[in-house]
Amino acid sequence: MRTLRDLNTPPAHIKGRVEALIMRGAPRDPARTIEATTALAGIGLADDRLGRRGEAELSTRQVTLIQQEHLAVIATLARTAPIDPVGLRRNIVVSGINLLSLKNQVLRVGEALIQIVGPCQPCSRMEEVIGAGGYAAMRGHGGMTARILQSGALRVGDPISVETP
Repeated sequence: MRTLRDLNTPPAHIKGRVEALIMRGAPRDPARTIEATTALAGIGLADDRLGRRGEAELSTRQVTLIQQEHLAVIATLARTAPIDPVGLRRNIVVSGINLLSLKNQVLRVGEALIQIVGPCQPCSRMEEVIGAGGYAAMRGHGGMTARILQSGALRVGDPISVETP
């Protein structure tokens, strides 16, 4: 009989993909997309505000991820136009893999290794970005936070896979 741990680990043929890389400056500065960056172990992404600071970041939010598939759900729940992920300020937009099911798992994203830590809760700013109801629409769909365990290059289009223990 398979255990819950077995069931929570996707089969080896389940792969995801990096759809977008989004970098943030200061808290109110606009975010921007880029084609490639470097994940810095224990710090963050080189082109994001944490990476530019260059100090060890003990937070579980060294990098944030959101599923591309959830953008349509958020838009539907908020009764708004399609959502531009840049406004949501999550670092990595992924497709093809269920992030919520990967809590505590280690993923290879491009050349880097990251560990999914927990949900990335929306903030009240989502009301400004998405419109009325944006905060509620993102609850349960805000993505996941992660730690960077091993440095490496990340590019749009890179594969994502679960590392087996």
